[in-house]
Parts: sequence; structure tokens; C-alpha cells
Amino acid sequence: MTELDTALARKVLEAQPFSRLLGARITAFGEGGATLELDVREDLLQQNGFVHGGVLSYAADNALTFAAGTALGAAVLTAGFSIQYVRPAVGVTLVARAAVVHAGRRQAVVRCDLLAVDAAGEETLCAVAQGTVLAAGG
Repeated sequence: MTELDTALARKVLEAQPFSRLLGARITAFGEGGATLELDVREDLLQQNGFVHGGVLSYAADNALTFAAGTALGAAVLTAGFSIQYVRPAVGVTLVARAAVVHAGRRQAVVRCDLLAVDAAGEETLCAVAQGTVLAAGG
């Protein structure tokens, strides 16, 4: 198992073309948790001016896997996740804050809160996700 640290986590994220397209960044990583952030831009919104649900799902998926990586190692894959949208995401930054709920040798269950942050730094919960992440390979 490859030990992950924040620098390696950022390199892994940077290696994902879609994450680069969205401008995602890892802002916290380690001890069963990970935080992914991205700036809210016009091209990430849906027709009503809210952050698109697909962007929220992307952020949840990646935050879940990075958090699981702190427990399972670098080679992980999402087995599945669910997301519940609580309220529309409006703000300047989207934050996906994930934490491992339970980890075994081969899989982890992870929870993620998705928060919209306004210009004053006020966080508003906009969605909650939970998923199972598997260690990849042998």
C-alpha cells in the first residue's frame, strides 16, 4: 500500500483531466478526511443560476475517494455513492468535506458534506453524500 500525503494527493488530482477542467483543488487531506474545493464559475451553473448537480456529484465522488485513500492507500475506486440535494448551491466556492465513517482492509464507507461558501465566508450545506470505496487491485 502506497502511503498518501497531501503533496501526492494534489498530484493525483492534477493528473485527472476533468478535475483540471473544473479547477478543483485539495485543501485538506489526512487522518480519514479530505476536502476538495472549486471556485463557482458561470459555466458550472444550471439554468436557474445554481451550481449544477453534476458538479456537486463530481465533488462528492472525488472527496469520498480521497478520504478513503487516507485509510486504504492510493489505489482506490468508488464502488457507489448516493447524494441528497438539500438546497440549491449558490456562492463563490463549493467545498466537499469528506470523512471515513468505517474502514476495513478492502473497503471504506465515507460521508461527504457539500457546502456553498459565500463571499463573506459563510458556509451553507447544499448536499450530503455517502459512498463505498474499494481498494483497487490484489
